[in-house]
Amino acid sequence: MQIIRFADLKPQPWRNGGGVTRELAAGAASSGSASPEATSSDAGAWDWRISIADVTRAGEYSPFPGMERVLTVVEGELLLLAVDGTEHPLEKYRPFRFPGGAASSSALPTGDVRNLNVIAREGAFKAYTSIIELSKKRAHPVFEGQLGVLLQGQATASPGQDSAPVPLGRYDAVVGSDTQTPEILGRGFLAVVSLDPVTG
Repeated sequence: MQIIRFADLKPQPWRNGGGVTRELAAGAASSGSASPEATSSDAGAWDWRISIADVTRAGEYSPFPGMERVLTVVEGELLLLAVDGTEHPLEKYRPFRFPGGAASSSALPTGDVRNLNVIAREGAFKAYTSIIELSKKRAHPVFEGQLGVLLQGQATASPGQDSAPVPLGRYDAVVGSDTQTPEILGRGFLAVVSLDPVTG
């Protein structure tokens, strides 16, 4: 079982000074799955990327032509996202999909926010973000091609029922697997990011 600890991630400042990004995982289509083995900050080196961004100032977002983005506010109240001139109010825990190449910018009417960002190359992967309320009675599995990110609360992860549970910190990520599938148990909210390879 692989756990990506948020506390170990190095913050990367934005070029415009409006925030910082911490990359959880990234990969290429050649790897065939959502494995965090291949990580890079170079947009040309990956076909998908999952990151958490702290947005502290209104401003433009970097374009990612040929990509699709799914943005979810995970901390803070409201983000006003403008995409190609149309404004979209994004509330907490409501994923929003938009073209990576679109002209986009944000405003912060209620203060700083923290976003979960998923970017996937069109024609290679289709990305989805689901927000799950955890239960202490029923564990939530994280399968191959998925990443489970603890957004809020207290939870543990274990690679099967007979294994000792490992405590998770806020924004820690559990890498999914179809062999010894990790299971997350606790109270709070979990973001499940799924990256489905596009075939055909």
